Amino acid sequence: MVNFIQQEIENDLKAGKYTDGIHTRFPPEPNGYLHVGHAKSICLNFGLALYNKGICNLRFDDTNPTKEDVEYVDSIQEDIKWLGFDWEDRKFYASDYFSKFYEYAVELIKRGLAYVDDLSAEEIRQYRGTLTEPGKESPCRNRSVEENLNLFERMKAGEFADGEKVLRAKIDMASPNINMRDPVIYRITRAHHHHTGGDWLIYPMYDFAHPLEDAIENITHSVCTLEFEDHRPFYDWLLDSLGFDVNSRPRQIEFARLDLTNTITSKRKLRQLVEEKFVRGWDDPRMSTICGLRRRGYTPAAIRDFCERIGVAKSNSVVDIAMLEHCVREDLNENAARVMAVLNPLKVVLTNVDEGAVEYLTAENHPKRGGCRYVPFTREIFIERDDFMEDAPKKFFRLKPGGEVRLKHAYIIKCDEVIKDADGNVTELHCTIDPTSKSGGATANRKIKGTIHWVSASHALKAEVRLYDYLLKTDENGNVPEDFIAALNPNSLIVVENALIEPSVKWTAAGTHYQFLRLGYFVVDYDTTPEKLVFNRVVGLKDTWAKVKNNS
Repeated sequence: MVNFIQQEIENDLKAGKYTDGIHTRFPPEPNGYLHVGHAKSICLNFGLALYNKGICNLRFDDTNPTKEDVEYVDSIQEDIKWLGFDWEDRKFYASDYFSKFYEYAVELIKRGLAYVDDLSAEEIRQYRGTLTEPGKESPCRNRSVEENLNLFERMKAGEFADGEKVLRAKIDMASPNINMRDPVIYRITRAHHHHTGGDWLIYPMYDFAHPLEDAIENITHSVCTLEFEDHRPFYDWLLDSLGFDVNSRPRQIEFARLDLTNTITSKRKLRQLVEEKFVRGWDDPRMSTICGLRRRGYTPAAIRDFCERIGVAKSNSVVDIAMLEHCVREDLNENAARVMAVLNPLKVVLTNVDEGAVEYLTAENHPKRGGCRYVPFTREIFIERDDFMEDAPKKFFRLKPGGEVRLKHAYIIKCDEVIKDADGNVTELHCTIDPTSKSGGATANRKIKGTIHWVSASHALKAEVRLYDYLLKTDENGNVPEDFIAALNPNSLIVVENALIEPSVKWTAAGTHYQFLRLGYFVVDYDTTPEKLVFNRVVGLKDTWAKVKNNS
């Protein structure tokens, strides 16, 4: 693992810091489902620990009970395990330390570094100033230590209403960094907490809790995204003020978050999509949530590979989603079994095959991994409607009147007659096979430019196939418009109700991957039952990223 964070870790070790070893953490807030951006952070934090033979904690930063739920706690754990990482016995909650946080807040008050403020949230914003103008001090800023201790204890006891008072750090209202202008560190919130119930009426702010959690857990490197860079001075100020040793306490390092083209990676926006029913739920395969990617058919190995390839940067940028698709396609190309499926069927009658006859042909399951299956071949088959053209151009190498094509794993066929309905629509084709053209036959090696897939009409299984496209239309730079709802792709899901698939896929479990020959990679969806097969398209066969990479 080579990146600037790893280099900083190595520099710290050379300087004699963190002699007990490297200790990282993944600290999600349980207020929503994790998305692909979190996957990058998971891979980075657990990966740094593994690379340095250290350990990594899972810690829930659950300091805001109004937005948190045990549903999110459970989903986060499932996602991390699915990605292939293990926190062993090191699962913690910020709420585990609420008593310690309270003690640290009292210590700040005693040192004259925190005070209880009566200003409202709006007044605090007004007093804070702007990027070009300093803030002004609250009338409550110079309360005595004794008065602040009394008021803070009464806040804890529930004597005041929500929002009536807050505890603020006492730093510098003229600081050029707005985050250092006496930030709020405690507020009153009467809400049930998923982990502590109703034990507390006051809750620490995230910026106050996070550095203390890191210090309590002996974290060495607190790795977070760039939006926390301006919060680092408060992180260091708090640990300085409470006397944590600079040579052993945690060090915050920021990296660029992951943004993908055509993709929403905002918890707020993802929640809006779910709540306003633009998608079917958090695990909708069009969502960027990890559970959505899992249901779409993306593999943990591909996501880990993607996170490794994009690396770790110091400045924000947008990654082409085609690169993620390339990683998924590479993984499935190596591991997915091949089968034949027809999404838009056109009936073909092979007139020189006996009615009722069934021939079982041998087909390879994978070009590298080997293995074979039997595919039934009968008088009536279905091909893709797009594989026939009545008025075909010269370079159309599929089926056309009088033309020949090879059926994959089977025979060469010739189109003799086109059958149409009263409106002139093609309803079926009458063809003949070259009986000696299958493998081992006298004309097996006869050169035919086109090869198409097919299924037996009497043996094929019906299935629902869901064809997913990008949920979002972005501009040429991959940026998400401000009105992202207006940019939603109306064709992000197309459902094929009566696709036909060869019978070898019967009884396969949800999560099983296949390559549908010539169509792309598909996965069995969780909606599949013994009575109904449901497939999701994972990615197509076309690899745009590989073309970009090879041409660069």
